Amino acid sequence: MLPYNEIELAPSNSRILALDLGKRRIGLAISDPLGITAQGLPNLERINKRTDFAALEDLIREREVGMILMGNPINMGGAEGRQSGWVREFAAELERRTHLPVKLWDERLTTVEAQRILQDSGVQPRQARQQIDAVAAAVILQSYLNTKKPPRLESDPLEDRYW
Repeated sequence: MLPYNEIELAPSNSRILALDLGKRRIGLAISDPLGITAQGLPNLERINKRTDFAALEDLIREREVGMILMGNPINMGGAEGRQSGWVREFAAELERRTHLPVKLWDERLTTVEAQRILQDSGVQPRQARQQIDAVAAAVILQSYLNTKKPPRLESDPLEDRYW
């Protein structure tokens, strides 16, 4: 696995698949081929490890994924707990099976952000429970993609032209 929070770019024209790993389902999101935006995908309802990995491998092939990003449930103090160890084990197995880089990304407060997004969007609480994992995965992925954007220059010539 890649070192924690080290920025790694996926191969050009390939997508990044983000996973928000849970006991009952896996929230999924995918980047556009340029690595600019994140889009939620339908959740993967967990059955067993073999079925879960097979479904992820199919998705990776279908969507031309070049890198996998997994939310790492670090506690608010910054320490990794038992759940983080479970995520690391899953990530290592996924990396071994797919031969793709799997990167862990800090997911603190992503569920809170996902709940806020759904509430602001007017999604009913009953529907929100079904969408929260995919939205959380999209929040994780978008936060990662935002770190890859080049810093803006004080005087961007294109920006000056249009403003």
